[in-house]
Amino acid sequence: MKIMIINGPNINMIGVREKGIYGTKSFEEICSYIRSEGEKRGHDITLLQSNCEGKIIDFLQDSYFEKYDGVVINPGAYTHYSYAIHDAIKGNTGIPTVEVHLSNVHAREDFRKESKTAAACIGQIAGFGEKGYILAIEALEDYKEKNI
Repeated sequence: MKIMIINGPNINMIGVREKGIYGTKSFEEICSYIRSEGEKRGHDITLLQSNCEGKIIDFLQDSYFEKYDGVVINPGAYTHYSYAIHDAIKGNTGIPTVEVHLSNVHAREDFRKESKTAAACIGQIAGFGEKGYILAIEALEDYKEKNI
């Protein structure tokens, strides 16, 4: 499968910011882990990150035009208020998307418990750190297998 992994604002600062919540592994270490695990499963993995909402929307649109089989997205704080990213995910008709969060957003501040983007996805995985990305890839594999 050709899978696009999109990370939103501040995810590039993982390992630097709020280590008690996000851990000490750097963004680069997490990306290396995701790429390695994805390739072990025979997938073509593209890893992207942007702090800009419009760029994330561009990535999502590119996933359609470049014929990706699936998307894993960690929208960061945009999760809680970006109808534009929600619409971009919905606009990718036929491309299953899984939302991922490193921390358990449901056990944190109230505003983090609501996702505007999850409803456009086939599912949400939260609270398993970098393993969540691999669980999302596995979910895409299962989804593709059942919906071919």
